[in-house]
Amino acid sequence: MVERLPKRPPAPDEHIQVRLITIEAGRVLHRFHMNKFQATDFNGTDKGNARFSPIRNALGEIIPTLYGGSTFDCAGMETVFRDVTYEPAPKYYQKAKLAGFVYSNVLVIEELSVVDLSSKALRSLNITRNELIDTEKNLYPTTRLWAEAIHASVPDAQGLRWISRQDDTAEAVVLFGDRIGPTALVQHGRSLDVINDEDAYNRLLDLAEVIGVRIVP
Repeated sequence: MVERLPKRPPAPDEHIQVRLITIEAGRVLHRFHMNKFQATDFNGTDKGNARFSPIRNALGEIIPTLYGGSTFDCAGMETVFRDVTYEPAPKYYQKAKLAGFVYSNVLVIEELSVVDLSSKALRSLNITRNELIDTEKNLYPTTRLWAEAIHASVPDAQGLRWISRQDDTAEAVVLFGDRIGPTALVQHGRSLDVINDEDAYNRLLDLAEVIGVRIVP
């Protein structure tokens, strides 16, 4: 079989076939977010430019979304360090960019049903990982169409789950706020300011070292 090279994602098919998997109650989602938001706040605005948000429903209304990772490193790579380039070390990151970021844990209280976007499951969607997960920012408008199509076609889907592009040892999720009940998620512990909390900052320094980044004043 000839592997498709990375390219512009195809448009979603009219009939979408997906595999739903479970995020069990008791799982912890790791998040980095701005301190003006609570750990369990969904983004219900059209602000931002992510792979699967902002997205809209058939009425044109924003679908609130919440991103999380299965580990600290995954969450950090998907947010704080997501724009770090693939270049030899040393690379420099201004500490001022961390201002306002907090690190939070979110505990899943109620079992969630999410769409599997692993490479294996993507075969039934007729799209490759290179086209949906490994694309650059310029193609996000198209990848968001897939999130909208899945949301519209699969009423039981409460979100999406994939192997993180930024940290392929971990999972990333985006949850659909219009399908998540108010008691499904709770904050676990307190949110930690990533500059002023010594432990959180040191963990970010460790992650930065792995990817060849020096955090500088």
